[in-house]
Amino acid sequence: MPRKILNEEILTLNLTYTGKITQQQLERHLWDAADILRGKIDSGDFKHYIFGLLFFKRLCDVWQEEYDERLKLYQDEELAKDPEEHRFHIPPGAFWDDIRKSSTNIGERLNIAFRAIEDANTRLRGVFQDVDFNNKERFPDAALELLLQHFSKYRLRNCDVEADVLGAAYEYLIAKFADDAGKKGGEFYTPKMVTRLIVTCLQPDEGMTTYDPTCGSGGMLLEVINYIKRLGKNPKSLQLYGQEMNLNTWAICEMNLFLHDIDDAFIVRGDTLREPKHLAAEGSKVLKTFDRVLANPPFSLKNWGDETWSKGDKFSRDTYGCPPKSYGDLAFVQHMIASLNPTGKLGVVLPHGILFRGGAEAKIRQGMLKDDLIEAVIGLAPNLFYGTGIPACVLIINKNKEVTRQGKVLFVSGAEEMVEGKNQNILSEANVTRLAKAFLAFNDEERFARVVGLDEIAKNDFNLNIARYVQTNEEEELIDVAEEVRVLKELMEARDKAEATMLGFLEELGYGS
Repeated sequence: MPRKILNEEILTLNLTYTGKITQQQLERHLWDAADILRGKIDSGDFKHYIFGLLFFKRLCDVWQEEYDERLKLYQDEELAKDPEEHRFHIPPGAFWDDIRKSSTNIGERLNIAFRAIEDANTRLRGVFQDVDFNNKERFPDAALELLLQHFSKYRLRNCDVEADVLGAAYEYLIAKFADDAGKKGGEFYTPKMVTRLIVTCLQPDEGMTTYDPTCGSGGMLLEVINYIKRLGKNPKSLQLYGQEMNLNTWAICEMNLFLHDIDDAFIVRGDTLREPKHLAAEGSKVLKTFDRVLANPPFSLKNWGDETWSKGDKFSRDTYGCPPKSYGDLAFVQHMIASLNPTGKLGVVLPHGILFRGGAEAKIRQGMLKDDLIEAVIGLAPNLFYGTGIPACVLIINKNKEVTRQGKVLFVSGAEEMVEGKNQNILSEANVTRLAKAFLAFNDEERFARVVGLDEIAKNDFNLNIARYVQTNEEEELIDVAEEVRVLKELMEARDKAEATMLGFLEELGYGS
């Protein structure tokens, strides 16, 4: 029995927008889709379903655009459908319009379409892994029809929305979902301006290899792309690598890169500390090395893999020792150092504790300093990250320091560089510029930055606490005690004279003793 089409659905279908879409329109459209799901599922799960439908819609619309172009060119339907003519292949029956024709079991049909697309495209294996619409308690057909109707409002061909615009809207949505998810948002998102600071300090260039061992939703790798674009250079020359343990976050990262028109990044799933996947050769125990490495690993991870590292890491990453069981921060740092080539640089976000904690961490810090790897410690303002209000820092490590920087570490006190927010502080463009300029200049700046020799740091037991090296308070004026005593005596003499004069007047008036 044919389904009954509602008048408002006919109106929506007739008004499908096919012109250029602005980023603002797209952002509003995507966020409104989340509103349709409110009350049906937890807000922390919105991203899986919204991103899945957005990606599915984009794949189908671009396929149709490519088909129309090939048909016009070849005048041959079969040739226009040939998978070799398309970026991604959509099997028959797995198109957006096929699902829109359904009025029942819509969730099941969506799942089948997702699996068919994954099977037909090796590069897309797993991207829809956790997107399961086949739960009628969560997603009754009426709700899914409303959601599909909403996504049908805009056509998402390349001619309607460029990859950069779509990608930027996707990143906007990631940030919104991170904000909505609260503490859990930090698991997949690093604030954009913190990422920009790190990339600006690392100064990647054309042709370089870049690696993020805890890549989350891919924001750091994309900022490297954006940095190269801002320089007017060729981002296609970059080689991007990443690893992410969380399956859902890995899928979000893959979609993020694909929507930015990046097909050739090497993003793998797995536990970086226990099972690194980017190796010099398959089956090797030697890590692949890169020109630039950057990351925001989970702060002070408890269950990080000390049970294997304590027996000797099989990938030889424990050069400076095994971090304590309760703090995995310096395990990530040592993994990143082992992943640098001889001229490589890395930038990593870390909690302040790694700068001064004792025990095994002090030993690791000492080893890195004695090998002259640490180039800078940049303090950040508190409450910048989702999930924690504690202040963090950016550690810059360079395996090939310039001669003028050898034997020295730059300390930057950036705790005041922020714009206060209601729930969370942010870094502004001006804040990032000031912090990055301080690093690139590598000079002393009163109450803000100081270049410190390794001999002074050694005298402080290799403690890297920024407050030990950068005086941020106004210096109190030195007091000349002898001069102050002289002034006091003069005041006392003046007081005695005034008292004698007053007593003289009282005696003249008859009040004397």
